[in-house]
Amino acid sequence: MDARPVPQPALDRMVDPAGHPLVVGVVPGQDPLVVRTAAAWGRAVGAPHLHLAYVDPARYVVHERADGSVAHMSLDADTDDAWQRTRDELRAQAAEHLAGQQVVWRVHYLAGRPDRALTHLARAVDASAIVVGSRSGRLRELLEGSIALHLAYHQHRPVLTVPLSVADWQDPRAPWQR
Repeated sequence: MDARPVPQPALDRMVDPAGHPLVVGVVPGQDPLVVRTAAAWGRAVGAPHLHLAYVDPARYVVHERADGSVAHMSLDADTDDAWQRTRDELRAQAAEHLAGQQVVWRVHYLAGRPDRALTHLARAVDASAIVVGSRSGRLRELLEGSIALHLAYHQHRPVLTVPLSVADWQDPRAPWQR
């Protein structure tokens, strides 16, 4: 089996931040700091849009579209319509958190692995960067690796990680003990 070359970050693949949108990873109930930080960065670089994206790992992609949206199906047929409520909740959350921020935004409901879905959307909308939140010390992140880390290793766009909690350097306990 021949190994195909993996495209690497390079000057000719860099997307100039000026005038390009940002992709922002969001989740229901998320701290507004993530989208407000993205809005501030977007205004600073003249981003025409914020593409707020939620990736539902309980759904799988049926078809990826050229605009970054996806057709998706539930892994559990009994909950196939629950995604629409989540999408509506995310839209309401975005409207509240971005009120008065002078940015144009759109919510995308994606499916599958968050790093792959965010990468596909960023490629489709020609985003200059991806913005995600991070919580230190979460056991799941320690074991599986953070979405920000997966993004940084598997695609060429910069990843802006917004800290949502930090660990005290003086605290001798392990992150899972907090």
